[in-house]
Amino acid sequence: MQVLPKGVRHIPGFLDRSRQEELVEAVRLVVAEAPLFVPEMPKTGKPMSVRMTNCGPLGWVTDRERGYRYQAEHPVTGKSWPAIPAALLDIWRAVSASDKEPEACLVNFYSADARMGLHQDRDERDLETAVVSISLGDTCLFRVGGKERGGRTVSFKLASGDVVVLGGEGRLAFHGVDRIYPNTSTLLKNGGRLNLTLRRVNP
Repeated sequence: MQVLPKGVRHIPGFLDRSRQEELVEAVRLVVAEAPLFVPEMPKTGKPMSVRMTNCGPLGWVTDRERGYRYQAEHPVTGKSWPAIPAALLDIWRAVSASDKEPEACLVNFYSADARMGLHQDRDERDLETAVVSISLGDTCLFRVGGKERGGRTVSFKLASGDVVVLGGEGRLAFHGVDRIYPNTSTLLKNGGRLNLTLRRVNP
């Protein structure tokens, strides 16, 4: 049995198939209103391997000129982000242990060759409230460590319907996605993985 860093919770199979399908439909509506775009690394402008969008009052974006930040409008369309679907708010209330509501939900789409390097979620002013991450579609290999870069990490698989909570001492844990396992789920018609990350931005 792997011991996860303090404050990091993995809840396997939290969502059954019907709830997963409900979420995919909700995300489709979000993407129809706020299309997926390719974020860029600050300074270098190097495109990330994921495509992303957001829902909620604020959305996380990044580009070469202005770097990592939250803003109220889609960087391509200029429109406000769509509201966070009720099904996602239900999950937040069940697992976050917070009486605050999330202000942003990042929607990351991983194709078979997408990755996410080890990073901390620290662009928020509120670094106390937990971050809630929901996996849909193909299984990935998730890696998580402590608050210091270069420390010990543990890796485990996240399957469709799994939830991870980074809270308490684990709120600033370094984490990333090392690989996607193609064709491990039939949830998304064309394969790939959706990751939905709920965050509180302001105290």
